[in-house]
Amino acid sequence: MESKTAPSCRLLFCLLISAAVLRPGLGLYTVNSAYGDTIIMPCRLDVPQNLMFGKWKYEKPDGSPVFIAFRSSTKKSVQYDDVPEYKDRLSLSENYTLSISNARISDEKRFVCMLVTEDNVFEAPTIVKVFKQPSKPEIVNKALFLETEQLKKLGDCISKDSYPDGNITWYRSGKVLQPLEGAVVINVRKQMDPVTQLYTMTSSLEYKTTKADIQMPFTCSVIYYGPTGQKTVHSEQAIFDIYYPTEQVTIQVLPPKNAIKEGDNITLKCIGNGNPPPEEFLFYLPGQPEGIRSSNTYILTDVRRNATGDYKCSLIDKKSMIASTTITVHYLDLSLNPSGEVTKQIGDALPVSCTISASRNATVVWMKDNIRLRSSPSFSSLHYQDAGNYVCETALQEVEGLKKSESLTLIVEGKPQIKMTKKTDPSGLSKTIICHVEGFPKPAIQWTITGSGSVINQTEESPYINGRYYSKIIISPEENVTLTCTAENQLERTVNSLNVSANENKEKVNDQAKLIVGIVVGLLLAALVAGVVYWLYIKKSKSASKHVNKDLGNMEENKKLEENNHKTEA
Repeated sequence: MESKTAPSCRLLFCLLISAAVLRPGLGLYTVNSAYGDTIIMPCRLDVPQNLMFGKWKYEKPDGSPVFIAFRSSTKKSVQYDDVPEYKDRLSLSENYTLSISNARISDEKRFVCMLVTEDNVFEAPTIVKVFKQPSKPEIVNKALFLETEQLKKLGDCISKDSYPDGNITWYRSGKVLQPLEGAVVINVRKQMDPVTQLYTMTSSLEYKTTKADIQMPFTCSVIYYGPTGQKTVHSEQAIFDIYYPTEQVTIQVLPPKNAIKEGDNITLKCIGNGNPPPEEFLFYLPGQPEGIRSSNTYILTDVRRNATGDYKCSLIDKKSMIASTTITVHYLDLSLNPSGEVTKQIGDALPVSCTISASRNATVVWMKDNIRLRSSPSFSSLHYQDAGNYVCETALQEVEGLKKSESLTLIVEGKPQIKMTKKTDPSGLSKTIICHVEGFPKPAIQWTITGSGSVINQTEESPYINGRYYSKIIISPEENVTLTCTAENQLERTVNSLNVSANENKEKVNDQAKLIVGIVVGLLLAALVAGVVYWLYIKKSKSASKHVNKDLGNMEENKKLEENNHKTEA
């Protein structure tokens, strides 16, 4: 390419290149570029009026120049030297600004812009720096778990494809981890890809954990330099399972130990507070000094009251680490005497007892025919109303489902007892005869009438309540009659009779007739007296009328005499 330069300046150009002259007062200029971007380098020289051409070169590590671009000021033509690493990547503008596309790490060089006149060569150097942001750091090769009091590798923090290389920092819960002998050990490795010249940074962390690290987040970051300065990129959080030995053992009882009753199944569960928790334990039953090896649970089935006592569990390899609990198996016994179906005779005495035996105080309730009684029943002399279905119930309020009950069906029997009563209708025409019967089983009643008389109403019975009921009939006897009431049940047949007199009816009928006659005679006498009184009153009224008229006539005569006297005097 240089052979194409004008011959008149070839010798001068070569001499000037070998002794490059910097423009006074012009220092080093640096262009920072991101990896893959376009590097733009202005010439930073004032273009002289007698400029012949401009040229760009870069310097090898040994200082020898490599020309890469040429632009003539007269022909306005641009030519690029045959440099393989810059093939199709260069662009030289009219103001001699050089652009390099797809910036690479190998572009970090000292470039020089040269402006050549007939009598001089002007140079302006530019330092190119290329930066590559690393990948987001990642914690890899993470430990499955950390174990307290043991120095163990936590993981590797890796950040790839950086230029220049960066620095990795570890954090625990946001605070920087500094190396500490025996507790925090950090090893850093850097590798450069020989082709891309990009760095991969790896930092390994060995860490002695404590229980304080449970659920604590660990992170790492990479600090690198970019075109605009220092930057930091953080990794995702990593939380590790912390293993620690068991320091305490506890024992649980299912169901809760204050609600265990006979017949239940009990599950003993032993728990160690270590991580991971112990998988096997020794269980000690009441009165058994030797432990039973089992998983973390031990099941007792269909327990009885003799299972009450102290239960323990311990670690297999550390028997001194032990836990204990007391279990009470609640029980409830009920005995009713007598019970079942009991038949007694009326008037008999019947002692009744309901005996309770329980693991704690129990409530007792008596029911008769599904109605709660205020107190327990006691029978010194049985009555028919004492018969019924009695239930004694008991329960432990604190233990759900623990209740017992027994029943007594009391039957009170008695021979039939009869009492007959008589009631006469106010008219005296009929009589109501009632046969009151008491007994159990229910006696059947039969009526017998001896004598004549009409039965006005057929037999009527009342409900049978508490061993009692009655039967009644209404009759109108024409003569003295005898009514017989017969009551019979499985125990005995009882008969009772009642005489009913017909005279009572006749006397009352006569008395009523006499009363009616007396009333009629009285009414007639009253009418007669009233007639006489009325006749006397009429007669007296007429006599008084005549006397009044006579007096009136005398008054007229006197008036006329007075008038005549007045006339005479005149």
